[in-house]
Amino acid sequence: MRTRTLLTLTAAVAALGLAAPASAADTPVLTTTDGAAVAVGDVLDASLAGGTAATFYSSATGTSGISCTKSAFAATVTDNPAAPGTATESLTSHTFDTSGCTANVVGVLGVSGITVDNLPYTTSVSSDGTVSVTPGAGSAIQSTVKLRTLLGTINCVYQAPSLTGKASNADNSISFSNQQFTKTSGSSLCFANAFFTAKYAPVTKGGVAVNVN
Repeated sequence: MRTRTLLTLTAAVAALGLAAPASAADTPVLTTTDGAAVAVGDVLDASLAGGTAATFYSSATGTSGISCTKSAFAATVTDNPAAPGTATESLTSHTFDTSGCTANVVGVLGVSGITVDNLPYTTSVSSDGTVSVTPGAGSAIQSTVKLRTLLGTINCVYQAPSLTGKASNADNSISFSNQQFTKTSGSSLCFANAFFTAKYAPVTKGGVAVNVN
């Protein structure tokens, strides 16, 4: 009888020992703040954090360039494995509303358009908060900026091989700081480099904020 009791206790302890890792493994990299797992096919979106602007400055330390107070993105989740790990998304939309854009570049009167080209991009979000944005094979991350000048509208095209950002659960944000783009075409009024800085928050799924685990 005692032998059976010990065997039963041993089996119970072993089962408990196995149950804890299995439960932890059930938590995916992306969950909503109400505890629900983000599913493949779900759309995540965000606008600029309140009181902030997305900037394209001509240097990493300067303030000359373009500032926009209205920008947003949307991405479809393509993989959300167990944490720790890396979730992936397809960035299908990244917009800038030029009604909220200003420019302080000599010879430039205003901004008439900013488009993000070559979409979709692949976005990965790791458990440590690292965010990476990469283009499709043989492509580049590209933005075309249309500026109004005394000589008419000019197009400035900028490219980057990839972007790196940071996700934070403190405010459910994704931030980019001084990500360098290089001019590939445009007039002399287009600055040679554009350093992109922006903070998007909160990142949500159906209006519910998303955490990274």
